Amino acid sequence: MGKRNWDESDVRVRPPKGTRPRTKDRPAHGDAEFGMVVTKDRGRWGVVLDGRDDTIVTMRARELGRTPIEVGDRVGIVGDTSGKKDTLGRIVKLAERTSVLRRTADDTDPYERIVVANADQLLIVTAVADPPPRAGFVERALIAAFVGNLHPILCLTKSDLADPTEFAAEFADLDVTVVTAGIDDPLADVEQLIAGHITALIGHSGVGKSTLVNRLVPDADRETGEVSGVGKGRHTSTQSVALPLPAGGWIIDTPGIRSFGLAHVDADTVIGVFDDLADATEDCPRGCTHLGPPADPECALDTFPEDSAGGRRVAAVRKLLEALRTNNDWEM
Repeated sequence: MGKRNWDESDVRVRPPKGTRPRTKDRPAHGDAEFGMVVTKDRGRWGVVLDGRDDTIVTMRARELGRTPIEVGDRVGIVGDTSGKKDTLGRIVKLAERTSVLRRTADDTDPYERIVVANADQLLIVTAVADPPPRAGFVERALIAAFVGNLHPILCLTKSDLADPTEFAAEFADLDVTVVTAGIDDPLADVEQLIAGHITALIGHSGVGKSTLVNRLVPDADRETGEVSGVGKGRHTSTQSVALPLPAGGWIIDTPGIRSFGLAHVDADTVIGVFDDLADATEDCPRGCTHLGPPADPECALDTFPEDSAGGRRVAAVRKLLEALRTNNDWEM
């Protein structure tokens, strides 16, 4: 037998053992306990398990990879769920979300950020003075709520400094519930609306979100601040946190934001929220943006009489569509 000539085709390279799973049969985690994520901070999630009041600290299991887990998510936990000091549970399951409140950094950013998961209401907090109200921000928050399957509520704070009636009237034709929560106003209406629900708070810095949360949940002890000399609030809440309400339900306080990008939303998505308008737009020409003349002279929404309820709704929705096209800080 002659001498064999070896070359690179004869080399067998085996994958390192560390990259191969020991088995293809992954655990089902049938014993996982479910609960709601109430805090999120640097790779650690606080979870309140069903039937318990204490918060346990957890980490995301390796098998979930980079699956985003947000405040409000329903998750399954295994491992040490005692809640004792220095213990750590593992999140191994993420339940399907019923609603998602999303935003982007601006209207050119394709990356969607989940603000809150599984909330059924969105409490849009805005001050009627100091800082002045920004209709553009409220309109964008309404769009995000409609698209994300959340019921919007407009909460006007600092009503002791200015009359909120004129600003509230701008959203009357959208059938948005409006409540006032000035420092001297009773909170009975707000408490009745949010009792038994998971409600997310959203608003600019300085509008009084943390003050409102401290009144609704006396044990919350959320840090409050003052409005700066240029009319903008200072950030006091830096992380989203879910707090249990005395009458049942949860309130989720979110950090103040300066802009509300909606790069993931288009005009047809907004129109689709309103059944009567969506049916009418079936007769619109291709490429119609539903803004009406002069941009869209043949828009089918113009068939609604201006003095009718439908006509007023068309005008209100077109204001939302205009807000969708504008994301200027001075208008927000």
